[in-house]
Amino acid sequence: MRQLAVEHGPLVAGCDEVGRGALAGPVSVGVVVVDARTVRTRTVLRDSKLLTPEKRVELVPLVRTWGVASAVGHASADEIDAYGLMEALRLAGTRALAEIASAGVVPDVVHLDGNYDWLGRGGQNALFGDAVAAPMTPVRTMIKADLKCQAVAAASILAKVERDTLMMQLGSEDPRFGWAVNKGYATPEHRAALLAFGPTGWHRRSWNLEGGAVLLEDDGKIEL
Repeated sequence: MRQLAVEHGPLVAGCDEVGRGALAGPVSVGVVVVDARTVRTRTVLRDSKLLTPEKRVELVPLVRTWGVASAVGHASADEIDAYGLMEALRLAGTRALAEIASAGVVPDVVHLDGNYDWLGRGGQNALFGDAVAAPMTPVRTMIKADLKCQAVAAASILAKVERDTLMMQLGSEDPRFGWAVNKGYATPEHRAALLAFGPTGWHRRSWNLEGGAVLLEDDGKIEL
């Protein structure tokens, strides 16, 4: 993070996504901006997948006060169907950055988890065109940045808690699919409910919802 600050400027935005492997619900992108000149190390911040749900919720107030700005953006199942997953991720990410910009904070660089710049490039332009313009801020990727950069880990925590909360609320309104537990991911119970009841408006209808391989998160595990 500090090397990025030297190269681009002191305001470094950590960015991470959740929900890409789910069958239902949005993809969500968290952004946390820190000032490298004044930020303090917070050893409790780790990738959200390594924390218990209770610990993630507990850390949200710390994350909000630790960064100089933070936000979570979402792209709906309908938008995923219309534009494709990579473009939907960019849509969610630019929404988070726009919310931060509305508060008067524009990062000098975005530190993105992974090895592909879906925020700056999108991913399916030949098929769908651009759903949203790429951000002007430089984007730098790093594999496992959520384990190596605390700003990215903080963004992961915010995105995970906000998306989980949404899916639990939806699950309480419609308990048939078990979203309060599986958060929209492809568990056997979720698949069985899809066979029994069919998809809802919260499902990604362009996906193979009722069969085929289980869709996994980047680390190879269903994220519950």
